Amino acid sequence: MLLLIKHATIFDPEPQGACDLLIGGGKILLMEPDIRVPRKHCEVVDARNLNAVPGFIDGHVHIMGGGGEGGFATRTPDLPLTDAIYGGVTTVVGCLGTDGYTRNMAGLLAKAKGLDEEGISTFVYSGSYGLPLRTLMPTLEEDLLFIDKVIGAGEVALSDHRSSQPTFEAFAQVVAMARRGGMLSGKAGVVNVHLGDGARGLEFLRRILAETELSAAQMLPTHINRNPRLFEEGIAYAKGGGNVDFTTSTLPSYLEDGEIPCAKALRRMLDAGVDPGRITFTSDGQGSLPDWDRHGRLQEISVGRVTSLFPAVRQAVQEEGIPLETALRVITSNPARILKLKAKGRLAPGMDADLVLLDPKDLEVRTVIAKGRMLMKAGRLLAKGMFQ
Repeated sequence: MLLLIKHATIFDPEPQGACDLLIGGGKILLMEPDIRVPRKHCEVVDARNLNAVPGFIDGHVHIMGGGGEGGFATRTPDLPLTDAIYGGVTTVVGCLGTDGYTRNMAGLLAKAKGLDEEGISTFVYSGSYGLPLRTLMPTLEEDLLFIDKVIGAGEVALSDHRSSQPTFEAFAQVVAMARRGGMLSGKAGVVNVHLGDGARGLEFLRRILAETELSAAQMLPTHINRNPRLFEEGIAYAKGGGNVDFTTSTLPSYLEDGEIPCAKALRRMLDAGVDPGRITFTSDGQGSLPDWDRHGRLQEISVGRVTSLFPAVRQAVQEEGIPLETALRVITSNPARILKLKAKGRLAPGMDADLVLLDPKDLEVRTVIAKGRMLMKAGRLLAKGMFQ
């Protein structure tokens, strides 16, 4: 069965004006004005007065849960499919966090395959906070070569009391393995780098660029907006050619302690002259949001949500005056390019049929299509996870 989207205002994510989209076999087949197909051969969706945008890519999600920093009871739950649908998220990259033991790569890959069967696209990072990496195959290079869903490593923790306190040499070896494995497999080979509040900040990443032959393309530091000092480091790093990632899930206490809301962070980076193509947003969905006191004692813990991703983009448009096409890039074409997800992040013939229909007045998610299948239509949920 074909799916025909009529009269949509296209953002691919650049504005393309009014157009129709014909979808079949999980792909965009045609994108042009006034496509005509006999109705008996297709379902027609009238998208008049709606914006059609690429499905959102969330490049940092603890899809099988994370946490555990406060004991077994603080292990967070896994990602329900409906959270992704309500958030307009059609592609996720799963990762492990602090706990690489009770949560492991076999479980992560199984959860990714399950979400894929339920209707969205999934990829994963090998490893967790600590080094040496705990991979599925003997080495990271082999994970990249032989496991289709593995696109890199992470999240490797630096500048954080929860990290394994790796040496610079150990971290450099991981980046080198990601580079080699990425080259051989044709994948991004990106190392997703968790950055904490430690004073060292981006030091190891700067040293990689200064002391080795490796490039900034192999590293994606996340949580860059977590405090003013790290954010300023991030501006310099991005202006020097690095990519940076902001985290949309937060707590009031984080903001009180100086975390910069993603919408404001995007505005400030653009005003500082950072190339908008070097910035991504991710949710840290299902990851724990721990609140520590100054002695490192856990005060409370909450859970990140993928449903925080697009509201941060909406806020950038509505409150910071950033054009929709620029704001959309941080959750569509930018992560697709950085992570080498070649069929994702844009609306064009031959691309995967992942798209979201937005109300242009309030930028609310109205319809979600993933791999050519409608998961939500006009605000009504059409799909749920197996046990939801």
